[in-house]
Amino acid sequence: MKIDYRETTNDLLKRINIHEEFGARDIDEWMLELLEPKVDDKILDVACGAGKQCKLYHEHTKGKAEITGGDVNEELLTKARSVNEELGNAFTLMPLDFDKRFPFDDNQFDLESCCFAIYYASDIPATIKEMHRVLKPGGRLFTSGPLPANKQLFYEIITEATGMVIPPMPGSSRYESEILSAMKATFAKVDVNVFENPLTFPTVEPFIAYVRASLSEDRKLWGDLFNGADEFEAVMTKITEAAQKRLEKDGNLVMTKVVGGFVGIK
Repeated sequence: MKIDYRETTNDLLKRINIHEEFGARDIDEWMLELLEPKVDDKILDVACGAGKQCKLYHEHTKGKAEITGGDVNEELLTKARSVNEELGNAFTLMPLDFDKRFPFDDNQFDLESCCFAIYYASDIPATIKEMHRVLKPGGRLFTSGPLPANKQLFYEIITEATGMVIPPMPGSSRYESEILSAMKATFAKVDVNVFENPLTFPTVEPFIAYVRASLSEDRKLWGDLFNGADEFEAVMTKITEAAQKRLEKDGNLVMTKVVGGFVGIK
């Protein structure tokens, strides 16, 4: 199954910033407490983006773990390289496409992660098997992604505003089903963990900024809602009006992120 979709760099970073500013819980703390990376671990972060996870692993292990990050998006890798330079080139960065064979021998890594990306793989079982291949016996794969209950307010307000059926999202429609089943079929053991983070918006503006970042006009997934810049802005106006009504009714807008964290042990 080919998913012809990739988040743009600016949209992705905007959403991350909104999560951090308005969320009640820290997903990075949750991930580190769950995984407890060790100082002598050899770590691979697949779809490393702008280097956030690599930096977290580096800081958590006090610079003693051997960390490699890879991504198919050169724009994000450029940002990751800038982060890495500020840290004194603390980790290794490289182009890496999870739809292809990884450029590593078997049994190389103690810990491997793929955060909010694995559901874009063209062939999920093949990608999971490749991730399994490069782990050492006893090594762990951590994946994260949205569960079906994720950010229901977001979808409710869009539906109220447009009257349109929400298209299937690659994350919430594939993560709990396809990724989990592929991991269970491949790994000796898989633990399922759930992270819930309510984002509380006291005004409409930050919620709309989140929506805009999620519906920007180059998003092929939302093509039924608008065609071109003018229709996009018309849809955003309707969504803003619906959000304002919900805010006046409820006093604030609470959008709860519901995330799965699956840990496979080889």
